Amino acid sequence: MLAQFKRLGADSLLYAFMNIGTKLIAFIMLPIYTNFLPREKYGLLTTIDTVTAMLTFLVIFGTDSALAFYYFETKEKDKKLEYVRNVMYFRLFIVGILGLLVLISGPLISEMILGSSQHVDLLYLALGVLFVDSMVIVILMVMRFDFKTKKVVIFTVGKMLLIAILSYIFLKYFVTSAEGILLGRLVSVILILVPLIITSSAYLKPKINFDSLKEIIKYAAPLVPTSLAFWVIAYASIIFLGKFQSMEEVGVYGAATRLATVITLLTSGVQMAWRPYSMSLKDKKDSPLLFSKIYLALLIIGIFGVMGIATIMPFVIGILGKEYYNAYQYVALISAATFLNFYYLIISVGLFFTKKTTTISITFGMVAVINTILNIVLIPKFSIWGAVAAYLIAYMVAIIFIFRKSQQAYYVPVSFGKMAFLFLNMLIAVIAIIYVQEQGLNWIYIGGAWIYLIFITAASRVDKISGVKHPKILFRMINANIRQAIKYNLISSSL
Repeated sequence: MLAQFKRLGADSLLYAFMNIGTKLIAFIMLPIYTNFLPREKYGLLTTIDTVTAMLTFLVIFGTDSALAFYYFETKEKDKKLEYVRNVMYFRLFIVGILGLLVLISGPLISEMILGSSQHVDLLYLALGVLFVDSMVIVILMVMRFDFKTKKVVIFTVGKMLLIAILSYIFLKYFVTSAEGILLGRLVSVILILVPLIITSSAYLKPKINFDSLKEIIKYAAPLVPTSLAFWVIAYASIIFLGKFQSMEEVGVYGAATRLATVITLLTSGVQMAWRPYSMSLKDKKDSPLLFSKIYLALLIIGIFGVMGIATIMPFVIGILGKEYYNAYQYVALISAATFLNFYYLIISVGLFFTKKTTTISITFGMVAVINTILNIVLIPKFSIWGAVAAYLIAYMVAIIFIFRKSQQAYYVPVSFGKMAFLFLNMLIAVIAIIYVQEQGLNWIYIGGAWIYLIFITAASRVDKISGVKHPKILFRMINANIRQAIKYNLISSSL
């Protein structure tokens, strides 16, 4: 048993390294891309990445969850292999259909999405990357199921490093455009696929069992609408910006959203830990009170984290190049929306405890429609600010509905009014900071915004929520929860 625990801990640390490493590599590459590419060309890359993200949802089609279920359900080695082949060829079949559409109507599709038929080569390259990477992803997924942790980490981080290095080489020495980055990606995934195929060639044997494939699709299909709803909320604004404004605005907005993801370096660990941690406490008597403290602690950390991003962003944005300086003003509010995307997972424990997760799917389907309407209404008039507002409002609406339904299923003694009050006042303080920065006013006013939010937080007496009468007790509980979260993060990372 001790050996199993050691293996669990070692695997968890490796996966944690992989997650942080890949995020850091992507973050480091952002200023390289923006310093080589003017806003219009980076806007094209952002749009291609957005379309590829949507196509990836269609290609995956929920089969990752389906394969995980059936792979562990069956004990027969040949049956496991059958499921893997079915998923592999299903994904390649979808990519093949997409490729055929682009071959037939590529210039027209390029005109519709990218604003010019001359950019059709970007679509060909993106589909090439998607085709090869689909095979890589399936093979690595099976390796993860077989607990080949070191190989998964090596190949995943290696792929990101190769993409970073080769994209830089292509940009600097061959093609100073989005094509250079896509060529770097294509060569990288091919180089990663070659050694993987040598050890996993059985997965590519053209043998499909349609009964098993039907099982997989039946399991996977209900998961697709939710995935597409998340895509709409996260990426549709980029498409609308390209339609109603220009690729330059898309480039600025794309750079701002990439910078805003820095907050995920703080939240990803808790996000991975939260589900097993919360489920382990489900039946304990004092769990609702404990959850109320965690809700509040994470909210406070989040709102002051966003404040910090708003304060330092004018100094950080310089790494992207002069053309992208104006992007700084959007980053903090996009970070606030990104935080809410994490926070809904925290405050929805009741829905997971009572197996009412369909509510989440319905909510995000509704919110995707709201987000689309807001984009259509706001972007033509307010450009990037309209996209930011649509993104933030969409997640605020989602939080309200999900929290309300979760409370009905499993009551946690925490004041939503007080939590909303703190978040809205954070938004006021952040907007004030951005106004001061834009107008070139004295930085003492930014200090005033911080004092205002600190005063509001203190005046709301968050330490008294649900019976905690002294802030020291609250901080003691938070500290204990953080230690527990770290413990469960080690466990969940390896799952």
